[in-house]
Amino acid sequence: MFELDYVGVKAPQFSFSRLAKADPVLGVDMSSTGEVGCIGEGFYEAILKAMFSVGYRVPKKSILLSTGPARSKVELLNSARALLEKGHKLYATRGTQQFLRNAGVEATVAYWPDENKSPNTIDLIKSREVDLVVNIPKDLSDKELNNDYTIRRSAVDYNVPLITNARLASAFILAFCKMSIDDLAIKSWDEYK
Repeated sequence: MFELDYVGVKAPQFSFSRLAKADPVLGVDMSSTGEVGCIGEGFYEAILKAMFSVGYRVPKKSILLSTGPARSKVELLNSARALLEKGHKLYATRGTQQFLRNAGVEATVAYWPDENKSPNTIDLIKSREVDLVVNIPKDLSDKELNNDYTIRRSAVDYNVPLITNARLASAFILAFCKMSIDDLAIKSWDEYK
């Protein structure tokens, strides 16, 4: 769309791991404890550099998807396909799993924290069976709020990367599916002038 020589992406850093019991979901009033700006030859390179700089990593095993409202589910559909093509196993909460199945994307159901069924979302996080959690809040019902909070808080407490924004999750997933760490160029600031 634009003829750009390079792209800059800024990623915030939050200290949820230091805030016991705080809900690690972001709202418009949240302030980060720091941020990192990174430059790349294109968007995917820049977003990977920024996300890696604030502590994210490329998942090696499985991803847990709890994608919230319909709009977020649609936003993450191509990302889910890209993950499968790269050989990742997908776990998904029931609504997300049904949406993905209807779109031809295979995912294993992961049961809510308050369900006594296996595989349970919390067990997957605690055992580090999943190494990325995408949890998009859906509604304000007590059950949804409690289950989503428990998933997000467990991800933080067990140091499993967590993303709570569908657009960011989609961009990050597509970036690491399209590029490897070896594709990232390390350049000095003045090389981008």
